[in-house]
Amino acid sequence: MEDKEHLRQYSQERLRECQLKQLAILKEIDRICRRHGIDYWLDGGTLLGAVRHGGFIPWDDDIDIAMDREVLARFEQIAPTELPPGLFLQTPRTDPNNGPIVKVRDLNSLYIEHGDDFETGYVKGIYVDIFPFMKHPDVPRPWIKRLHVGLSKSYSILHRKHYYSLRSFAEFFWFGAKYLLYSSLWRLLCACWPSKHYANIPIINGYGITHLRTTVLPLSSIRFEDADFPAPHDADRYLKDIYGDYMQMPPEEKRKAHAEFIQPKLV
Repeated sequence: MEDKEHLRQYSQERLRECQLKQLAILKEIDRICRRHGIDYWLDGGTLLGAVRHGGFIPWDDDIDIAMDREVLARFEQIAPTELPPGLFLQTPRTDPNNGPIVKVRDLNSLYIEHGDDFETGYVKGIYVDIFPFMKHPDVPRPWIKRLHVGLSKSYSILHRKHYYSLRSFAEFFWFGAKYLLYSSLWRLLCACWPSKHYANIPIINGYGITHLRTTVLPLSSIRFEDADFPAPHDADRYLKDIYGDYMQMPPEEKRKAHAEFIQPKLV
């Protein structure tokens, strides 16, 4: 436990260096998106930091942005040829072992989170997350949450490392069947109900959070650190959808970074 505390202290002393490297990655993403007319916006804690702090939440160590999933597919085609040396577009296709979220990673750093697997060689540098958004059916939020929790949990269990055992065999069939059922219900809702809402794709939206599309579009602009970046049209409503009273600071014990260990520069 003492060793872990030393690692956290080491990372805390390098937090600002990590944030500045993430900001540099964001600026490269912004450059590419502006050049090619690709819409994106600050999301989650990054948007909260921009509104409440004018930049990073003081203890935060990641950047979140969002794009429509069809727009993200275009970004995935363009970015590999546009990103400067030292940055890597990490997707389920370019680095399959890392998970479903698209990231732009810095190759000259190390960023270790709880659950990272050192037996597989996926890139583990400092990154910016890019979340894919899609239209959501206008059904009661409890329906959305129930389906999203089921889909995200099933997806996570089916894609984690398994060892041969009776339990893993049973999990494969149980959660595989659950995933197929919930996926079918989700497709049915999307096909049959109108849509005025926008949100993360179900497998990464376990909280069932949705926004009216008019809350997101047309995009506005907001200051984050030393530059202006795209933001949801109504940032206040967007943040209330996620956090409720977002201006209320969390208690000290909850002001924690995501990473277990950060090394902002390797060589």
